[in-house]
Amino acid sequence: MDVRIPWWLYKLQIFSGHRPPRDWLLLCVVSVFVLVALLSSSSSGPFNTRTASVTREVYTNYRRLKEHTASDYIELKSFSSGNNDLKGFKFCGKEREDYVPCYNVSANLLAGYKDGEEFDRHCEVSQDQPHCLVRPPRDYKTPLSWPVGRDVIWNANVKISKDQFLSSGSMTKRLMLLEENQISFHSDDELIFDGVKDHSRQVAEMIGLGSDAEFWQAGVRTVLDIGCGFGSFGAHLLSLKLMAVCMAAYELTGSQVQLSLERGLPAIIGNFISRKLPFPSLSYDMIHCAQCGVSWDQKDGMFLIEANRILKPGGYFVLHGTSLSTEKGSMIEELTHKICWTLIGRQEETFVWQKTIDPQCYLSNTQGVIPVCREEQEDTHSYYQPLASCIAMTASERWVPVQNKSSDSHITPAELEIHGVQQNEFYEDFESSKSALRNYWSLLTPLIFSDHPKRPGDEDPLPPYNMIRNVMDMNARFGGLNSAFLEAGKSAWVMNVVPFKARNTIPLILDQGFIGVLHDWCEPFPTYPRTYDMLHANGLLSHLISEGCSITNLLLEMDRILRPEGWVVLSDKLGPIEDARVITTQIRWEARVIDLENDSDQRLLVCQKPFVRK
Repeated sequence: MDVRIPWWLYKLQIFSGHRPPRDWLLLCVVSVFVLVALLSSSSSGPFNTRTASVTREVYTNYRRLKEHTASDYIELKSFSSGNNDLKGFKFCGKEREDYVPCYNVSANLLAGYKDGEEFDRHCEVSQDQPHCLVRPPRDYKTPLSWPVGRDVIWNANVKISKDQFLSSGSMTKRLMLLEENQISFHSDDELIFDGVKDHSRQVAEMIGLGSDAEFWQAGVRTVLDIGCGFGSFGAHLLSLKLMAVCMAAYELTGSQVQLSLERGLPAIIGNFISRKLPFPSLSYDMIHCAQCGVSWDQKDGMFLIEANRILKPGGYFVLHGTSLSTEKGSMIEELTHKICWTLIGRQEETFVWQKTIDPQCYLSNTQGVIPVCREEQEDTHSYYQPLASCIAMTASERWVPVQNKSSDSHITPAELEIHGVQQNEFYEDFESSKSALRNYWSLLTPLIFSDHPKRPGDEDPLPPYNMIRNVMDMNARFGGLNSAFLEAGKSAWVMNVVPFKARNTIPLILDQGFIGVLHDWCEPFPTYPRTYDMLHANGLLSHLISEGCSITNLLLEMDRILRPEGWVVLSDKLGPIEDARVITTQIRWEARVIDLENDSDQRLLVCQKPFVRK
């Protein structure tokens, strides 16, 4: 049996130079408990001053931080043991191992939703859920690091059985090889031929490029891959430095989104049923649908109108697996003409349309049964609003053809002005994010290398560049942390999330070639459990308190979507941070509060989720 030494005990061994005798260690622990008890009993009030119970020094780097690791751990344990009212949250039942809130089809049907809406997201139907910790499957294993983990995942980590795989279609068998305990996808040595590279090259040629390596030259940086299968197309585009987001409907088993995220690829649950997607208008350079299951000809073309809303001027819509010679195909051709799309290429079952770059097309379209949205209909916040039957954002200053974008991800002062953002605040956000990332990377070191031998005087080991595959920035602001990860050369992508009622900066984030969504953090996030390696939030706790939402619910949701041994970094004011730290003891996270050397009441809460089997 693999018995790990607790990280705080390991640090004590480092400080003393040898393994401390058991009796000596017991005496030290008891002495600290007694000292804490004496100090708390001699104070003028009860033990209610979390901020005053221990005077913390300022930690500026890992070398100084490690000297306080053991005392911080004992302080946290003594604090939690001194609160008899604190009880740890129980684990959910086995049936919730892959639980996704807000997608309860049975409850939605009972609530009266029908005609496909029962498969949509309805958080109001399942609000009164018990507080519990979603456990991993019994045979769950830590995902493999990139780049290997992009092509090989552990079978037990996702909800797909061998029988489901064997009963799937030939395309699935070409994309996946199911071994005894692993699932292998497309490999770079091309031993597995799945047609992904050929398809990507075909699309590039259809839009007039020599190869798919030239997508950037055509202004294509971000792609929404609808019904993405198991993410092989997105994985290939990622190797070309494009950001492709997999979006698929919620599925109980064999989920496309869960499999993609387990591979470490960008993905989110979403569908075309009755509501807008959680993206602002003019979000993506390309939309890709390969047998994605969306009936584009239904609902008087409202699904295509929604696709047009999030597609940038001059952007491309790729449809594969549909024949236009059928009645359905004829309807699609008619609808695309009404929304000013031009069919620029067709090869076999692959069709490519390009959205107009001229907004006047929508005003002069004589066949126009699809009106332009009125100003009050324009979506400043498209957060799950009902689908619209009008053309949006034709008068927006953001109406810029994708071909006019610069070839790098740097945004210009003129573009900042369009978004109403001052240059100084934008670049200050970036510089502070760069500094913060350097500090975070150092602070995570003692947790990652807790089982590795280390002697005083050794150079501090830094985590490897591919330590994490993905990060969710839960209050992304201008996308500064995303930019910092890129500049630092870290092997990770960032899901930028802008809170629903905060300053709407998601268009600015997307215009930089990043990915992101709007989200109301008073509700669960549309993803599967254990899908992110690191969660970061600056100021989100204070924002939630101002909105009257529960920090407990937020941290439980974070625990659900964080993989075992994943990391959490929260930056906020002292009060919310201390409140959150109390809850982390109930969630069983390892946590410590860190002062910042800036004479403010800002604090960091650095946590790691343990690997618990139950």
